[in-house]
Amino acid sequence: MKFLGNLVWLIMGGLLTAVMYWFAGLLMCITIIGIPFGVQLFKIGMLSLWPFGHELMPKSNDGGCMQLVFNILWIVLGWWEIALTHLTFGLILCCTIVGIPWGMQHFKLALASLIPFGKEVV
Repeated sequence: MKFLGNLVWLIMGGLLTAVMYWFAGLLMCITIIGIPFGVQLFKIGMLSLWPFGHELMPKSNDGGCMQLVFNILWIVLGWWEIALTHLTFGLILCCTIVGIPWGMQHFKLALASLIPFGKEVV
């Protein structure tokens, strides 16, 4: 069932979304300061490529307070708009019974794109 959900997800825009995340990640990695943000965009891109069967879990607090600082910078720099987009698509898809599984994946991506630091995809 996960394979079928991922296949439909890819056809309906998941591949395009993942490529856009990866492209933005490459642009962020041009500068040394942007590398942590680029790494998070690669992580979100991988999650948006195969969302069914993967979960977002908190990882150990190895980064200390820098995770909080980077999450605040992430939100201030405008990446919250991506989370709002995923939230909107999730709400639209959940209006139908058939779209609920894909809407739930958009909610998962909204959380990943709102506060990506301190989370890992398993």
